Amino acid sequence: MSVFLRRLHSTVGLKYLMAGSGVVLVGFVCGHLLGNLQFFLPPRAINRYAHFLQSNLELLWFVRLTLLALVVIHIWTALRLWALNRAARPTPYAAPTPPYGASLASRTMLLSGLMVAAFVVYHLLHYTVKVEALNGTPVAFHQLREPATGQPDVFAMMVAGFRVWPVSLFYAVGIALLCLHLSHGVAAMFQSLGLRNPAYAPLIQKLARVLAVVLLVGYLSIPAAVLLGRGEAYLRQVVEHSAARLAGAPATPPTAH
Repeated sequence: MSVFLRRLHSTVGLKYLMAGSGVVLVGFVCGHLLGNLQFFLPPRAINRYAHFLQSNLELLWFVRLTLLALVVIHIWTALRLWALNRAARPTPYAAPTPPYGASLASRTMLLSGLMVAAFVVYHLLHYTVKVEALNGTPVAFHQLREPATGQPDVFAMMVAGFRVWPVSLFYAVGIALLCLHLSHGVAAMFQSLGLRNPAYAPLIQKLARVLAVVLLVGYLSIPAAVLLGRGEAYLRQVVEHSAARLAGAPATPPTAH
């Protein structure tokens, strides 16, 4: 056990921990995007998907706690490796210059990672915890419910949140930082796990950048569509229906737009 712990706290062990946690987190980012892209289907699709997750709380909380543990491990290993690197060279170079061939993403991995972590906290508070003070809109998320089922209307929540341009702008910055982080991090994972061969290293780097671009376009397509008007009429009808429901008056169910 002591040998295992020593190996775990070594530079090699820390890199394995970082890469292993990173693999799972990248998989989640890709899967989360696929779920979110249901926004471009009729509203019932993403609402049904969200209800499925909320109706399986044991699985949902297992996934949430696992992801939380992996995020903590990923951040801890990053800070630990940074501290070890600083300790190995306590005196900085007299004229600090970026290493030859180092990209912006590789030079800012720690900073971009910490900023992404802060963005994730905000995003969870906004859409998962539903802190109304973060909405920037008079529309209360907890009042947005599907007329037919009475379940939370996630489609309407996404429209209500992203139609506020400062929210969409902050979201875009957070996603851009995430994709900048992944453009180097995905390739670095292969190297940390010993799977990067000089023969196909350039291909891995290109694929990492392609993945980052695909994720960037995919995630930003949702707030962009909202700002261009998608779902606006549907949200207005949901709000009117919710107001009528609270007032005890009949209302016409909303239609998808």
